[in-house]
Amino acid sequence: MESLTSVNTTEVTEFILVGLSNHPKAQIAFFCALVMIYSVTLVGNGVIIFVVRIDGQLHTPMYFFLSNLSFLDICYSTSSVPHLLSNGFRDFPTISYTSCYAQMTVSLFLGMTECLLLAVMAYDRLVAISNPLRYTLLMNNRVCLQMAMSTWVSAFLLAVMPIIAIPARYCGHNVIDHFSCEIQALLKLVCSDTPMSLILGLVISVCTLPLPFSFILISYIRIVIAVLRIRSTEAKLKAFSTCSSHLTVVTIFFGTAIYMYVKPQSKESQDQDKIISVFYGVVTPMLNPLIYTLRNKDVKGALRKITRRKES
Repeated sequence: MESLTSVNTTEVTEFILVGLSNHPKAQIAFFCALVMIYSVTLVGNGVIIFVVRIDGQLHTPMYFFLSNLSFLDICYSTSSVPHLLSNGFRDFPTISYTSCYAQMTVSLFLGMTECLLLAVMAYDRLVAISNPLRYTLLMNNRVCLQMAMSTWVSAFLLAVMPIIAIPARYCGHNVIDHFSCEIQALLKLVCSDTPMSLILGLVISVCTLPLPFSFILISYIRIVIAVLRIRSTEAKLKAFSTCSSHLTVVTIFFGTAIYMYVKPQSKESQDQDKIISVFYGVVTPMLNPLIYTLRNKDVKGALRKITRRKES
């Protein structure tokens, strides 16, 4: 590894990904786990998209955004897992400078889109519970489409910011102690003003994580207030049940993301950070369809109806 970490004055044209190259025995287990997780992610999210499209009772704003989330999770997982699998048994694989930055941009874009989309889904639940009589009017098809499109466009614009702002010169430092070109791992290689690079990463993190999370938190505070005004206990439980799946997804996604990107960063890349990053980018897209199918009566009911049709 000493030859790999040598510093020179040449301009970096490619990066070396460490991954699990220092732990060859773990590569097989990691590869098998990725194959299983990726398969479940594709099937689970694909089923949700199919069910929402087929079942007329699920043609509501809530399930429109859920199908968007499922499509996003497929894209998010596909942006990283095939590359991880292709490098599964390679020691210190390389990736070109351009490909590395493209991978980082796509990952940022999809991650930010999920942050914003989860915030939009929280707003949808707020309107449904606080204004049930005007819900279909306030959240009509045009509004839902505009909100969904705005999340994708806003996330794309935010994802471009680091590419413009992060210094392009790495002064020969080209060994990324990670599985992929993750932004925090790249920031550790920047040879210019390190404090400025860390500040930049923190500013981007605050704009794309705490702000949507704060909006979700405020939305749920208002949801709780609205539910407490309902007299019927059964109606209260029904209102809370419509939010339970979304709240579980938000907790898992934002919990791991905030830990990864808002905590103070150091020059040393720890194996713990790599594992959490994989959980955030690979495992979470697999868990989302499982959470929504296991905890959502409407989705389970739609699956039963489709199964019965095929059997008959």
